[in-house]
Amino acid sequence: MPHSFWCSPGTPLGSGRKRGTLCQAIERSRGGITTKILALTDALGNLVDFCLMPGPAHDLRKTDTLVRDLSAGHLLADSAFDADWLRNDLLERDIIPIIPPKSNRKFPATFDKETYKWRHLIENYFGKLKENRGIEMRSCKTD
Repeated sequence: MPHSFWCSPGTPLGSGRKRGTLCQAIERSRGGITTKILALTDALGNLVDFCLMPGPAHDLRKTDTLVRDLSAGHLLADSAFDADWLRNDLLERDIIPIIPPKSNRKFPATFDKETYKWRHLIENYFGKLKENRGIEMRSCKTD
C-alpha cells in the first residue's frame, strides 16, 4: 500500500506490538483498537487520495504527505488542521487555505466563511462510507 508510512524500516519485532500489526495503521487507545482515515477529496466530494493512521495520532501527522503534490485553488479543512506551517506551505504554492482558527489561538487567522460552507461535501463522503461500511470498507483489523 503506497501510504503505509507508519512503520519505519528496521523496526525490531519485539517493539511491543502484536504480530501482524507491526506496520499497520492500528493502535490501542482507551476506546479500543482504532484506525483513522485522512481523506482528500475534489470540489465535488469525490475521493482523490487517502491515508490511514492509528486512531490516537493527530490529523496533522500525515497531512504533509497527503497535500505534497496538491494543485488546487483552495484547501478546505476543519480547525484540527490549523497550523502555521500548513498555512504557509499552501500559500507558497498559491493555494488559499480555508481553515477556521482553533479557539485557543492568540492571533486567529481569517478565513472565508462562505467558501467554508462547501466543506459539507467531505462530511457527506464520510457519511457514505459509514452508510455502506460492509461494501466499501473491510472490517478486518489491519489496513
